Amino acid sequence: MPDMSASASLAMTHLATLAKEVDEDKVTPGVLGFIVFAVMALAVWALMKSMNRHMGRVEFTEAPDPEADATDGATTGADGRKQG
Repeated sequence: MPDMSASASLAMTHLATLAKEVDEDKVTPGVLGFIVFAVMALAVWALMKSMNRHMGRVEFTEAPDPEADATDGATTGADGRKQG
């Protein structure tokens, strides 16, 4: 079984050479950009969870229409038109 520290040091030497090939004149987001993105992602997740909780508490049944009770007693069909 190969020594774990030897493979880790080999990987680090390859990463170090890749890091030196990066153009230092280019701007990258870096750690601060990652932190800001992670905080925004957590905030969106918390808002979605809160919205789902609040939407679960909403009761979607409608109150009866008081004007419908004041009609002359004619029955209405499913499409709202008077019948008979």
